[in-house]
Amino acid sequence: MAVDAVLLESPTMRATVSGRVEVLDRVKALAFLPDGVHVTTDAVARYFGVGETVIKAVVHDHRQELVGNGYQVLTGGELGYFKQLSGIQSRARSLALFTRRTVLNVAMLLRDSETARQVRCYLLDLEQQARREAVDNPVDGVVDSRFHYPEGSVDAAVATVAERAVRSVIGTSVVPLLNALAVEVSRNGRKIDAMADRVDRLERVVLDDGEKEIARRRLRLLRAIDDGATADELDELVQP
Repeated sequence: MAVDAVLLESPTMRATVSGRVEVLDRVKALAFLPDGVHVTTDAVARYFGVGETVIKAVVHDHRQELVGNGYQVLTGGELGYFKQLSGIQSRARSLALFTRRTVLNVAMLLRDSETARQVRCYLLDLEQQARREAVDNPVDGVVDSRFHYPEGSVDAAVATVAERAVRSVIGTSVVPLLNALAVEVSRNGRKIDAMADRVDRLERVVLDDGEKEIARRRLRLLRAIDDGATADELDELVQP
């Protein structure tokens, strides 16, 4: 079995690395919509070098997982507002949108794509690197050695047993726990970096708009759409 197959087969492993969106840019560039946040089905298909039907099949088979990572389909009033804000010229009655996180999720599900395979390999390399950088505290010298008992005495035997027990507990419980904690801290740091990157892109959209008030409303609408706001709620946000 290929090394990257663990991501194809394990939802738990996919969830573990789902925030490492930076690996996408290591392979090739994504074609974002003007909002700098979303990608269409066509763009995802071109990124992975497959047909749109392949991407749609992945969505059909893993829709719940992809929705959890940002996939959404806009219709009706939501789609109309999004078209206006993003400058999309389309008569389609619905629009499927992917975020970076969703595209990364697709890469971990798509079997017949060399680009997806490269993304998975980068993900596994980063995960292994993070584990190597995790805390690996030595367990030597954990028992206070200020007291020296005569060799062969009962006290010396008890001290030896106690030291072995403490080292065993630290080696099998404490160190793995610290390793896991360090990995989690590293993972959370990457998630924060990814969020900061998204905020930067949104800020660039705002700064590029000469009318600041319109830009602020645009940003609020985009966030509301991401949060699943209703058409009525979007109408309220559009009001000056």
